[in-house]
Amino acid sequence: MARDTLSSLRGIQERRTLVHDVLEALRQAIWERQLQPGIRLREEELAEALNVSRGPVREALIQLELEGLVIREPNRGASVARLAPADLEEVYSLRMALEKLAVQLAVRNRSAEHIAQLQEVLGDMSAELEMNVTEKRAADLDIKFHEIIIKATGHKRLNLFWSILRPQIYVFLLSRNVANADFREHMLPGHHDIVDAITERDEERALQLIESHLEVTYSRVFASYREFLETE
Repeated sequence: MARDTLSSLRGIQERRTLVHDVLEALRQAIWERQLQPGIRLREEELAEALNVSRGPVREALIQLELEGLVIREPNRGASVARLAPADLEEVYSLRMALEKLAVQLAVRNRSAEHIAQLQEVLGDMSAELEMNVTEKRAADLDIKFHEIIIKATGHKRLNLFWSILRPQIYVFLLSRNVANADFREHMLPGHHDIVDAITERDEERALQLIESHLEVTYSRVFASYREFLETE
């Protein structure tokens, strides 16, 4: 292969890595509220802060817009999205549809490795709940659990839509009050029952469990997120 072609390919890979790093940095800053909802995101300022050119920042902002974390408007530039209760309703109605399909396919396609991964997350949840689990750690484990189910489906487009919705789900999960006794009592059993149904290839029960699980999750997140918005 020609030297110029190899050099060009290396340049593309390096750029992809740079864009990925910028994307992760901005996404994390939004999740942790270092970049507050409504704040303007100026490419030149972000590029200077991250010590990169404006190109990777621009590409990262386009991806964050796709994920619903950033709003880009003509002649106004980009800003951090302010997710409202109506956004939560849309996210969870779509999540319900995606995850009901996911558990159906996971029951049919799951492997011993997938079950082992889910059991490992359950072990981590149990250990964390015995200590003072943080909102971030609870959200991380919750997302990791459901992502394993999504990946177990083997459905590429389902995985794609989950990856787009995942950042907004994470924002809402971070608002939960994990010190609440009701949350601590129900987090582990709800996930444990889902694993049992998938392990036993009980599709009907898995569907019932994921639906009730997400309904309870939605009601808790809706209440906590409204309180969270009122304190901003």
